[in-house]
Amino acid sequence: MQRICLFPGTFDPITLGHVDIITRALPLFDRIIVAVGINAGKAPMFSAAQRQLWIEEIFKDEPRVNGAVYEGLTVDYCREIGARFILRGIRYVSDFEYEKTIADANRTMDPGLETIFLTGEPKYTSVASTIVRDILRNGGNASPFIPEVVQRSLTEQP
Repeated sequence: MQRICLFPGTFDPITLGHVDIITRALPLFDRIIVAVGINAGKAPMFSAAQRQLWIEEIFKDEPRVNGAVYEGLTVDYCREIGARFILRGIRYVSDFEYEKTIADANRTMDPGLETIFLTGEPKYTSVASTIVRDILRNGGNASPFIPEVVQRSLTEQP
């Protein structure tokens, strides 16, 4: 049975911290689906299609990583794609407290679902999509925090 893992998030935009977590998780799973979750309560800066495109472009040479977009409960999407694992990145203790609450709820809804936490590399601790969006909105240089693919597409936009 394949070890399929879902890495859900908004990825608005995907950062070097996200890429680090995905890359370091590759030895653990046969397949990782990096899925842009549609959250009606959030107003993203970039379209879901653009975020999926970035994911696919970044990992175009890694066939075990696929981009996707989903809406609804994460546990339902895991069932749909056959994932038994959810991947989450942790930067701070506060991240763990929040993520553990979600993991507990997911496990209650589907006892066969395991959440795997990976701590981010220290050099990416301060990298967050929220900070990147603020930098971009204010005309700053976000290139130290985002993959080259993302930076290139932002500079190509009118």
